[in-house]
Amino acid sequence: MKDVKVLLGDITQSECDCIVNAANKTLRGGGGVDGAIHRAAGPGLLAECIALGGCDTGEAKITKGYNLKARYVIHIVGPVYSGSANDAALLEKCYINALDLAKEHDLHSIAFPAISTGIYGYPIEKATKIAVDAVKVWKEKNPTYPIKVDFYCFSERAYAQYVLTLKNTKY
Repeated sequence: MKDVKVLLGDITQSECDCIVNAANKTLRGGGGVDGAIHRAAGPGLLAECIALGGCDTGEAKITKGYNLKARYVIHIVGPVYSGSANDAALLEKCYINALDLAKEHDLHSIAFPAISTGIYGYPIEKATKIAVDAVKVWKEKNPTYPIKVDFYCFSERAYAQYVLTLKNTKY
């Protein structure tokens, strides 16, 4: 897919216009990528997140990036994996809503973590397929909007799965 890359590394170091935070419903920080983003961004991020009043599963909200290299953070709340069809729909909605919000704010590069694959327990093989397909569908529906998408992976396993999934996706 044009303008889509898989990277192994720390999403907080991304120089994209915006990075996506796999947040919890309170938006007040937590473990994993959420905690790392809050620590790297500094206290201004938490203050702005508190003012947003939380976020529902599948939805997206935007804040400034504060001390991050990225100018903005798009916070999404992924589903806790239960094996239901609704999980897949909510995870897809996360990617679509984040891309819609990036477009709404005229942002042209976005970095996603592997949403819901940590403590929320989404199997990486299923999550990567949903992520890659959601980005593909969004780009097909927005063919004139240029946006670069990076999938940031913290583990070798996630990186290998994203590379495989991207390679096996037909465009």
